[in-house]
Amino acid sequence: MNANELLTLTVQAVDEKKAEDIISINMQGISDIADYFLVCHGNNERQVQAIAKAAKDKAEEQGIHVKRMEGYDEARWILIDLADVVVHVFHKDERDYYNLEKLYQDAEILGYQEVIKS
Repeated sequence: MNANELLTLTVQAVDEKKAEDIISINMQGISDIADYFLVCHGNNERQVQAIAKAAKDKAEEQGIHVKRMEGYDEARWILIDLADVVVHVFHKDERDYYNLEKLYQDAEILGYQEVIKS
């Protein structure tokens, strides 16, 4: 599975759990960490955990190794490292505070519909 397919798969998984403001940040040529960051948020800790679990489970179903998952217990900012795609699931308050979109404003940022169509 290539990075674009993995991105689409994880976007669909987080959308199924009603993640909000789903975007992808194209990190190719910017960072060696991953090809894409997927960023979204939930409105409470339980939803944040459900979103993260859905992304992790969907990747594992497709044979993708989850390298690392951090922040699950606190559910304020959960990071799921899938190698080519790093999923950031924020609690709404934390997302506003860290504002990854602004940090990587020079990168190509795609919304949910744009990722699904590509």
